[in-house]
Amino acid sequence: MNRKFLYTLSFILCSAPAWANGPEPPSELTDPVALVLLTVIIGLLLAIGILGNAVIGAMDIFREKIKKESGKMLAVGSMIALTLLSGSAFAGEATPAASPYFSRLSPTSFYVLLSVIVLELAVIISLLFVLRFLAGIKRKRKPKKEPAPGKPRITFMERMNKTRTLDAASESEEDMGHNFDGIRELNNPTPPWWKWGFIFSVCFGVIYFWRTEISHSAPNQLQELQMAEEKAAVAKAEFLKNAANNIDENNVKLLEDPNDLAAGQKMFISSCAPCHGPQGQGVVGPNLCDDYWLHGGKINEVFKTIKYGVPDKGMKAWQEDFSPKQLAQLASFIKSIHGSNPPNPKEPQGAKE
Repeated sequence: MNRKFLYTLSFILCSAPAWANGPEPPSELTDPVALVLLTVIIGLLLAIGILGNAVIGAMDIFREKIKKESGKMLAVGSMIALTLLSGSAFAGEATPAASPYFSRLSPTSFYVLLSVIVLELAVIISLLFVLRFLAGIKRKRKPKKEPAPGKPRITFMERMNKTRTLDAASESEEDMGHNFDGIRELNNPTPPWWKWGFIFSVCFGVIYFWRTEISHSAPNQLQELQMAEEKAAVAKAEFLKNAANNIDENNVKLLEDPNDLAAGQKMFISSCAPCHGPQGQGVVGPNLCDDYWLHGGKINEVFKTIKYGVPDKGMKAWQEDFSPKQLAQLASFIKSIHGSNPPNPKEPQGAKE
C-alpha cells in the first residue's frame, strides 16, 4: 500500500514539469525540501503501522473488558469515527495560493506533501488516544502528603516564603530570646524572593551608577528630566498650534495681547479698510467704532460675521483666506477700536448694544 502511494505521488511530481513550455526543468523529487518531506512521510507511515499493530493487540485485551463493560464499545467506535473524520477533513482542506519560494516545488506539490504529513500526524495522535483507552492507561497522580499528627498543614504561601506555622510547643525551640512588651522574636528568616530582590536591586544600582556617572553611556535622572521637559515643550507647542486652528464662533475669546492686536490691525488695513475705512469709520460698509451693529457686536458674533461674510450685502466670507487664529485676531482688533471716534464717521446702522 505504501509503495503504491509513493509511486503515484512520484509520478505526479515528475510529470508536472512536462506540462510547461520550454526546456524540461529538473525533477521536483531532486529538491531537498521534497526529499525531507518524503522522508518525514515515510517515517510517519512506519509509526502509523507500529501503532496500528499495537491497537490491534490492545483489542484482545479490551475484548475481555467488553464482557463487563459493553457500553464502552460505543465510545471506541466514536473515537475511530472521529479519527476517520479528522483525516478526511485534513485531506479535503483547500490548499493556500501562496508559493514556497524557498523550493523548486510547485505550490500544489508542496501543499499536497504538507497535507499528507498533517493527516498522518492527526492519525498518530488519534491512534495514541485509542490505544491509551483500550489499554486502560490512566495518568498517575501523586498522592497528597498528609501532615504528621499534631502538626499544621503547610500552605502555598508558607512554601513560597519558606515560612511555617508553629504550634505552642515548637515556638519555644525557635525563640531567639528577644522579648519586648510580650512580643517575642522567632527564628523566621527573610523570604527568598525578598533576598533575591535585594541582590538584584544592588546589582542594578551598581550598573546604573557605572553607566550614568562613570562611563556616561546613559543619561542620569537630571538629564532624563531635561530631555522630558524638552519633549514636553515640543508637544505643548504642537498642541497650541493645533488648538489655535480649532477656534470657532462657539469658543472664540477676546484677545488682548498687543502682538495679536497688531496682527489684526495689519489684516484689517489690507483687507477690510476698502469697505470700512482705515480707522473703521465706515465707507461702503458700516461704522465699526460706534455702538450700533447690524449682525451683533459680541466677539463671537463679530468672528462669525467675518468668517461666513454677508453675501446679501456684498461682504465675502474670509474663512478661506485667514486661519481661525487670524480671524480671532481680526475680530479682537475690531472690538478694540470701539469708541475711538475716528474723523468723518458714517451714520449709525443696526441695533445699539
